[in-house]
Amino acid sequence: MRLGSGIGWRPEIADAVEAMAGIDWVEVVAENVCPGHLPHSLLRLRERGVTVVPHGVSLGLGGADRPDARRLSALAERAEALGSPLVTEHIAFVRAGGELTASPRLEAGHLLPVPRTRDALDVLCENVRIAQDALPVPLALENIAALFSWPGEELTEGQFLSELVERTGVRLLIDVANLHTNHVNRGEDPAEALAALPVEAIAYVHVAGGVERDGVWHDSHAHPVPRPVLDILTGLATLVAPPGVLLERDENFPEPAELERELADIREAVTAGRELAGERAAERTPVRGAAGAGTGGVGVLARPVAGVRERLGVAQTAVLSALVAGTPVPEGFDRVRMGVQARALAAKRAGVVAKVAPELPVILGAGYREAFLEYARRRPMRGGYRQDALDFAGHLLKLGRPEDVRARRALREWWLDRAGPAPRKRGLLGRVLRRRGGRPSPSGSALPAPAPEPVPSDS
Repeated sequence: MRLGSGIGWRPEIADAVEAMAGIDWVEVVAENVCPGHLPHSLLRLRERGVTVVPHGVSLGLGGADRPDARRLSALAERAEALGSPLVTEHIAFVRAGGELTASPRLEAGHLLPVPRTRDALDVLCENVRIAQDALPVPLALENIAALFSWPGEELTEGQFLSELVERTGVRLLIDVANLHTNHVNRGEDPAEALAALPVEAIAYVHVAGGVERDGVWHDSHAHPVPRPVLDILTGLATLVAPPGVLLERDENFPEPAELERELADIREAVTAGRELAGERAAERTPVRGAAGAGTGGVGVLARPVAGVRERLGVAQTAVLSALVAGTPVPEGFDRVRMGVQARALAAKRAGVVAKVAPELPVILGAGYREAFLEYARRRPMRGGYRQDALDFAGHLLKLGRPEDVRARRALREWWLDRAGPAPRKRGLLGRVLRRRGGRPSPSGSALPAPAPEPVPSDS
């Protein structure tokens, strides 16, 4: 299946995407669309023959638990509503704890790396089969970016992905920006990873930008695509003609002309790789099978995974607890990198909560971010981001904060309005927001309605 040249569809750039020439397909975050109320922009694109692919971010197929049936059903519904030829997800875990480990459930709000071990691979393979059985179209899985490594890993990324493909038949979504991230952060050679991949299994490719701070590469999806990422794309294109290549951008959207320039750079990088492949055709050996792959064959598990799930669950819970609840870093992990990841997760929570509950930064003013980061250091998410916003507000109120009486009363009104069974009148809240620069609507509701609930991302 040839997809061609695409871009990640986001509401902020919907008009620009519709106006772009040469866009063959778009990808949409599956959890941010509702099958019965698809955005008009997506409907118009579909009417023009533009393929739409739902990209899930909340299944957590690399987690110790079996995939949640409701999440799988929701992903299947979106694939059918969009008439998609495939769906995609990530090789990651996004939550841990719960019944499997007899510990509190923890949510990361982010895509975290699974250990490249036989235990983790066995669990992932079974979870992939469960997902494949529940979905109406083929599934492709994406390699993720990571800030830290697991100790005691038994496989390289290429070996891990190759064996996954051999044992399940799943397709791959290769993110070349994530290969660059793992090169900077974990010292992994992108060329070696590409050489070990079963390139015939690639469904499409992601390309995105990021930024380096203090020696750590952050896969932000909010910056231009750098040259090293384009070079990795060229390297991939020497091995295989990518069925589709897609530009991702999630924040700090540039002018449409800049997006089109990035798309042109991506096309040029692919063309350069294919030309180089042609020049080397006489010297290249045929595309190998999966290097380092197992011998079980599709549909065969290496061993039962019941006890394996428990071991993996305990390990993932310890890691996630260190990242979001302030517990000690497990032995063998780089404490500095774990600290960087923990701060990044807390900062992301602060940013997303500010989007889903935009009244909070207005009520709290300049003190919002510091107050939220202090709250997040030892208080993990216990639900989605909307619940996180409620918990944060409740936490401040229990402490008698903020000190400003009117702001504290406005915060209490906001919390009561959303925590109760029905909306309350918000006259005071509206007045406080107006005084602080908010924009209450004529109905009294402060600020525009919040965006759809954000979900874990790899940025």
